[in-house]
Parts: sequence; C-alpha cells; structure tokens
Amino acid sequence: MLEECRPVRSFPVLWGRRIAPGWWWSATGRRLVHYGFKAMRTQLMMLDHDPNVVALACRPVELAWYGRGGKVICHAPHLMARLADGSGLLVDCAGRAGAGRRLVSRALQVEAAAAAAGWHYRLVGPPPPVVEANVRWLAGYRHPRYAGAWLPAVTECFAVARPLIEGVRLLGDAMAVWPAVFHSLWTGVLSAPLDRVLDLHSVAVASLAGAQR
Repeated sequence: MLEECRPVRSFPVLWGRRIAPGWWWSATGRRLVHYGFKAMRTQLMMLDHDPNVVALACRPVELAWYGRGGKVICHAPHLMARLADGSGLLVDCAGRAGAGRRLVSRALQVEAAAAAAGWHYRLVGPPPPVVEANVRWLAGYRHPRYAGAWLPAVTECFAVARPLIEGVRLLGDAMAVWPAVFHSLWTGVLSAPLDRVLDLHSVAVASLAGAQR
C-alpha cells in the first residue's frame, strides 16, 4: 500500500523558515507522518481530522512526464490520503502567499493523472483562520487516551444539543470531562460549528456517524 511507503524525497531545512521539517502523530493511522513545512503540517492536521480519510502518507509517490522539448518533469505531491471508499487523494500544499507558477502548472498534469487512475487531486491553500484555530486546539486532544471512560457518558449527555459548558457541568468532574469532550469533537462523536470561535458556549450534539468511527 502506498500509504506505508517512505517519502520518495526528503525536505531540506531552509534558512529563515520558521517551521522546519518534522513529524505529525496521526490519530487516523496511529503513527508518525513526515511534513516539510508549515502549510503541509496544517493540511496534515486537517486531513487527520477528516472522517473520510483512513490513512495518510508523505510523498509516497512521484510522477514523471515529458514537458516541452522532451524534457522529463518529475513531481512528488506533498501528501497522499487513502479515502474510506478505497480511492486515493494526492495533495499539494500552498502557503498564504499562494501557489507558485511552477506548482500550478504541474498541478494540471497531476490532476489529470490522478483522474485517469480513479483518484483525486487537490492543490490547497490554508483553511479559514477560525477553522484552523479550532481544529488545531482539538488536535491537542486527538490521542485516544483523552477519551478515557467518559465517552459513553459524553455521548449520552449531548444526545440533546446543548452548550459545551452546560454538558460538562451536568457530567460533573470538569478536569476529567473536558479532555473527553474535546476528543469527541475531534473524532466527530460530537459535532459543533467550527467556522465560529469554539468556546464554552458553543452548542454541540452527539453524531451517530462519528460514534461509528
């Protein structure tokens, strides 16, 4: 499986770049996934949070084709995801300044190749700042240890939509319950609007689809 392959290319450490290459612990695959720069780390986080994604990998495949004058062009998409329907997704990550001309031109070729194989391709920019901030907060509780023994109680409590703080107070031990609530929001056991600032009064409700993940 491609998602089990090592990166076909490494990422250089560039002088002046705030985020150096590193590793993201994926809750989806229960393993570390490499990333090369900040925008790539953000997209890894977003894919890890996506319930339709079942596996993640960094640059497990490289495509090659002939360009102008017969020159061979090679490109290794930044990320690969395996989707729940068995198909694949190739992702290239652009920063807030947008994608460069070379990446945009290569994206057309990669998209065509992916479509021919029955896969998908995305050249993605940053998510909306509020969504990114909310998902980043929840990602801090993505490890299964945060669920503890509270998951059934959390699901039952939020069977009716209610503000987070109200549900936590009903459940009792706030120090133990909050991590389980945040973990449930990460996994989709609970759902809440993430396009608005997530706070104590955000309304959440139990999701049957999330409970089945």
